[in-house]
Amino acid sequence: MSTPISPNATAEDAAKAFSQLETDAQLGLLWKLYEAMGNSITPAAPGATGEQVTNKLLQQIKEMDEGAQLNFMRDLVNRTSTSQTKEYGAFTTDNKLVFWYELAELMKTGEVVPVPNDYELPEGAQQVFLKLSGLDFNQQITVLREAVVDMGAA
Repeated sequence: MSTPISPNATAEDAAKAFSQLETDAQLGLLWKLYEAMGNSITPAAPGATGEQVTNKLLQQIKEMDEGAQLNFMRDLVNRTSTSQTKEYGAFTTDNKLVFWYELAELMKTGEVVPVPNDYELPEGAQQVFLKLSGLDFNQQITVLREAVVDMGAA
């Protein structure tokens, strides 16, 4: 059950509301944020070393069937301990942000299981998305970082 977000909510409120969404709603919201923010995400991660660090894990994901790819993404959100989620967990915060950007790019091209064209966010996730849309860019990046930093396993 999601927490309603007030019209005067901060980035911290939005990040908390995001973390309270169900797994698939979090994944859907990450996708919608990627669609809305697109290429603006990677320059916002100046400390990221990008492909050198994330490429091995992304390659493993590309080699999985679609069901396994979706399960991997769910495992990340749920912090389920697998070799891949541990590898993700070892990334820096900026590399985690870049990883999700690169993963979304692979979803866009169909190399990783895409979000269905007719996908609609559940009500709680839609509320979080609308709030995020009203934040400035730096606040949006802060929420994205907060969303992805604790995913994966240690």
